[in-house]
Amino acid sequence: MQTVTIPFIKGDGVGPEVTSAMQQVLDAAVAKAYSDKKIDWLEVPAGGSAFEKYGSYMPDQTVEAFKKYGIGIKGPLMTPVGGGIRSLNVYLRQTLDLFVCLRPVRWFKGVESPVKHPENVDMVIFRENTEDIYAGIEWESGSPEAQKFCKFLQDEMGVTKVRFPETSAFGVKPVSKEGSERLIRAAIQYALDHNRPSVTLVHKGNIMKFTEGGFKKWGYELAEREFGDALASGRLVIKDCICDAFLQNALLKPEDYSVVATLNLNGDYISDQLAAQVGGIGIAPGANINYATGRAIFEATHGIAPDIAGKDIVNPCSNILSGVMMLEHLGWNEAASLIYAALERSFSEGFATADLARFMPEGKSLSTTEFTKHLISIL
Repeated sequence: MQTVTIPFIKGDGVGPEVTSAMQQVLDAAVAKAYSDKKIDWLEVPAGGSAFEKYGSYMPDQTVEAFKKYGIGIKGPLMTPVGGGIRSLNVYLRQTLDLFVCLRPVRWFKGVESPVKHPENVDMVIFRENTEDIYAGIEWESGSPEAQKFCKFLQDEMGVTKVRFPETSAFGVKPVSKEGSERLIRAAIQYALDHNRPSVTLVHKGNIMKFTEGGFKKWGYELAEREFGDALASGRLVIKDCICDAFLQNALLKPEDYSVVATLNLNGDYISDQLAAQVGGIGIAPGANINYATGRAIFEATHGIAPDIAGKDIVNPCSNILSGVMMLEHLGWNEAASLIYAALERSFSEGFATADLARFMPEGKSLSTTEFTKHLISIL
């Protein structure tokens, strides 16, 4: 028996509900697909419940478990109040150097969408996870640090374009060649491994010429240097698009894009817009991966939704689909395919949680528990 130990964080708010649903569905799919594979679930603490018990939102033992096993999955986590860690999600990504935020976006037949042809949306977003705004380098308006930084800009760097220096807050946007290259390299390799036709570099290099423009420049240079044969043979197409134009194009001609590589802030906007085009963030999975070390943490992409926590109505599909990505990461593709097929069948027959079912013709609204059982019955 091949048993894989997977640390998991239940999460806050609706986290325990979506985590339980995910575990039940994955266990059923693995049992159906294999006679010699099994998941050993290892709960690790984080979030509000961890703070109450350990006095820390992210105890050291949790980070060490993810380091030891190299894989994990988590429900949504609260944002701590006050000082210290700004975001538990960002803390995990940076501490483990999970430099790729991977967001595949596809449409399931039967799911209602605000666009005419959601079936044309089939993209995989590679969003840089450790630089850009995620570096968190900023100073509050009126603080001594902001004043010192402003003085440095004016006196040492000759900057004259700060219009209201006395009341300005400041942030620094680091974008490195190494950070850009490793993300773009991962995106290109993914495209080649999965027979996807193109990689698009999305940036705002027309304005930020050395950060976002550098990302574009380094991307083209990397492709020529390391993937020249694939470019020459036509197996690989590299192109780029200004981020605001991309948001428009993603609505008007989404079929033009396959794999997208972009910096952090752009990727935040892009992944949420694309999720909305295929039915909402409730069915949008996500992963944070370091393709050099192999470490990966999979996660629901929505928030903790405290207003519906404990009501048995939350849509668990984001966490379930993140679990499917985890199965694919393990190479357990047969189990992953079973879950995709079960979701396709459920949605096409109108069975879903209320957030999706209410928009389906003759939709049949199920509670979280009922929907989970329904998927398992299909499996």
